[in-house]
Amino acid sequence: MPERKLGVVKEIVEAAGMGIAHVYEDLVFLNHNAFLLQFTGDSGRLLLHLNRDAEQALAQEQIVLLKQAAAEREMRLDDGGFYVLAQDGEESLRIEFFPHQ
Repeated sequence: MPERKLGVVKEIVEAAGMGIAHVYEDLVFLNHNAFLLQFTGDSGRLLLHLNRDAEQALAQEQIVLLKQAAAEREMRLDDGGFYVLAQDGEESLRIEFFPHQ
């Protein structure tokens, strides 16, 4: 299992003016819901999933900042596709992932 560089990811997110809200398994939820990050089998690479309901123009500006901050820390953020959060019962959420179209 590759090393998950959560400290470096935190630096990347903060350098882009954001924060981490929650980490669950291989997913990193940011303090706003426009996108989330996912660790991969490569410790120097993350997937960036875009919320399908997010304002695309604003999200793209923020993605540029995240990718720049990642490159400065020798990490790579690759496009992972889209996701949707849905309520799944009273106390849980379901995440559905979709490929780029």
